[in-house]
Amino acid sequence: MALGFISRLKEGLSRSTQKLTEGITSVFQKRRLDDEALEELEELLIAADLGVDASARVIAGFRRTRFGKEVAEDEIKQALADEIAPILEPVARPLELDPALKPHVVLVVGVNGTGKTTTIGKLALKYREQGLHPVLVAGDTFRAAAVEQLQIWGERVGAPVIAGSAGADAAGLAFEALTKAKAQAADVLLIDTAGRLHNKAALMDELRKIIRVLRKQDETAPHSVLLVLDATTGQNAVQQVRVFKEMVDVTGLVVTKLDGSARGGIVVALAEEFGLPVHAVGVGEKAGDLRPFDAGEFARGLVGA
Repeated sequence: MALGFISRLKEGLSRSTQKLTEGITSVFQKRRLDDEALEELEELLIAADLGVDASARVIAGFRRTRFGKEVAEDEIKQALADEIAPILEPVARPLELDPALKPHVVLVVGVNGTGKTTTIGKLALKYREQGLHPVLVAGDTFRAAAVEQLQIWGERVGAPVIAGSAGADAAGLAFEALTKAKAQAADVLLIDTAGRLHNKAALMDELRKIIRVLRKQDETAPHSVLLVLDATTGQNAVQQVRVFKEMVDVTGLVVTKLDGSARGGIVVALAEEFGLPVHAVGVGEKAGDLRPFDAGEFARGLVGA
């Protein structure tokens, strides 16, 4: 992982870190790690959005290895990173495209405002840099801004964008796009979708219809279903994963906006609760600000170790 990105990740997580470290500093001034201290530390972790289960797991590790010992603040931070990293390691898996599929179909889902369209643009750029041929689909047909944004990304990265008229049927558009992508021997088809969760039934119907229609051409499609989450929503992200897992078979997560969030701990909560691969994290608007998720770097960045 490039040093610039690591420093941006640390900077992005600084709000989460600040909240945690201020608490750690006040709890541990060369203090013995007793029941009371562990209880305070657990409350700090829960407040930092790690979730009850992950926080309990971290504290159980502390109790096993450090109970009754006198610990300094830096030791606690490093120990915290050492306890958090193993929760994250199983989910730190990049999105692997299957070269046998022409194209590998990626359905990108998530509520409006999480950064789906930007994520698609950044992924397309990464694939272009690898010498691959991506095709983009503006499947959020009710939001003119989303279509326009994707077309701008397509021009920027040199990838074709397939769009329909305003309010066009997203499933029909996806079907047409898959036909064209096959004809062009595209390597990857990235499909943007609507994210209007306030009308869950309609959104669920639309996503299921897209999948049903894609499978008329390729019964294995979509090959990946990426859920894009905004870190600033904290525990709401847990609910979003639940809802989208109910709608579609989510295969992996992308967590965006870690640069503006005091809630980076949510990634730990998601790893503990769902175990879904976290393919990438975003710490800014630039194309290079979306990178593969690194468990150790993230754990150290989160606790300021």
